[in-house]
Parts: sequence; C-alpha cells; structure tokens
Amino acid sequence: MKYQKLIQEAEDLAVSNEKEESAVFLLLEHITKLSSTELYMKLHDEVSKEVYDAFYNLYNRYIYKNEPIQYLIGSSCFYGYDFKVNENVLIPRYETEELVEQILYRYDAHFKGQKVDVCDLATGSGCIAITLALEEKNMKVIGTDISKEALEVAKENSQRLGVNVEFLEGDMLKPVENRKFDIFISNPPYIPEDEDVMSLVKDNEPNIALFGGKDGMKFYRIILSGVKPLLKEKAMICFEHGYDKKEEMLALAKEYFPNAKAEVLKDLEGKDRMTFIYVGDFNV
Repeated sequence: MKYQKLIQEAEDLAVSNEKEESAVFLLLEHITKLSSTELYMKLHDEVSKEVYDAFYNLYNRYIYKNEPIQYLIGSSCFYGYDFKVNENVLIPRYETEELVEQILYRYDAHFKGQKVDVCDLATGSGCIAITLALEEKNMKVIGTDISKEALEVAKENSQRLGVNVEFLEGDMLKPVENRKFDIFISNPPYIPEDEDVMSLVKDNEPNIALFGGKDGMKFYRIILSGVKPLLKEKAMICFEHGYDKKEEMLALAKEYFPNAKAEVLKDLEGKDRMTFIYVGDFNV
C-alpha cells in the first residue's frame, strides 16, 4: 500500500467515526519521524509493514477506544513548541495560545521591557508559564498546581525546552502566599459540573482540571478574593474562561477590585474568552 492510499483510507475512517482527519498526519509524523512536507513527498512510496502496523495499532485506539491522539503520541504543539502531555494534564488548546499572545502584547504595552514577576496558577503541563518564559526573557515565571503528577510533566517540559521556570505544588494561592507578582495568570478549571462534555475529553483528561464548580466560576472567586496581597502596586490579572461568562467575570472584577479597570477580550472566533484586570497605574 502506498502512503496516499493509507492516508485516504485513514481519513475516511476518521470522518465516518466523527473524528478529526488531522490525526492521520500527526500520527504518521510521530511514527515515521518525518515532517508533513516530507510525508507529502512520499505519497507514491510504499508503506513498510513496520510503519503500517505501528500506525494502525495507535490509530485504532484513537478511532475505536476514544483515546486522544495527543496522549497516544505523547505530545502537543503549543505556540510553536512541542510539549509533553499525558493523562495527568490537559491537552493545550489553541484558545490558550491566544491568552499567551494577549499577555505578551500587554506586557510590551504596559511594562515596556521591565523585569517582571509572573505567576501561572493551575499550570498543568506548564504550557503558559514555559511559553512566556521562552518568549520574554524579562519574565521570571512561577507555575503552581495542586497535582504532583501534573507538575512532574511541567518540570520535564521546562527541562526539555531549556527554560528556567519554578514550579510549586499546592492548593490554589497557598504556594505563593508570601510572594508578590506583576502579572498573575490563570486558566483554571471552568466547565460547570452539570455541563455535557464530549466523551473524548471527559473520559480521558483529568477531571480535576476540567470542572469549576456548579457554575464554572468557583476558582475565579477563590483567586480574586485572595489574590490582592500577592500583587505589586501595579499589576495585571489575566484569565481564560468560558465564552458565556463575560458578565460574571466583570461582576467579580468589580466586586473584588472596584477601583481597577477590567476588559473582556474575544478570541479569533469572536467569543468572549479572556478577562484582563489592571490594578494600579495603567493607561487602558
């Protein structure tokens, strides 16, 4: 069988089982160690039995056992970097890449090359904390998480990508309660407990990192009610949240930071996905 036929058959199988066609190339790249461009150049080459067997061994698990392709290959691309992922951490989403981009943009606008202390609460795989440290050398970044297993993944990602990020274990704000930050970030669990979640996510990704109480707002309340002593005089709080939580987020910002400025930003799909709170002297 040639690569072209293998790819077509596998993509058809994905469509008929309501799966993502993109998984075919991700898995082939993982098995062959070739780029997508190199695979396209091999479309008319014969697939070896070794590659064929290895491909369908994993692909059948994706199609029929509902295992995420990122867990099967052990990695996920985020902001151009390759992050290790497994069942102990959430798979990074493209919406979170937009959060990182907006943080970097606002750092440039408001801190203008100053050295800043940054905290990423509920860091998971470390994708936000590590990416910020890689992209902006003036950021001294700490990542925290309640999950020891997640932090092991984050630490490995930090080492693999060659960046110095400090990771601390503990519940919510406790690991950093004696520190001060210029930028405070969190993409906490925010799915309401009774919301339907696709089985591919609910049955595989850690539920502790998915669900945020009855209304999905539990962890934002905890953070905003306790974060003030952890902020420097001029500080920025950055959240990712559910697309339908704009009014709730602005109300929480008003409740706990009545004198701060707050804005909700849309993602590339036009959904209200991020809230930024500016404490102190900001020209927003």
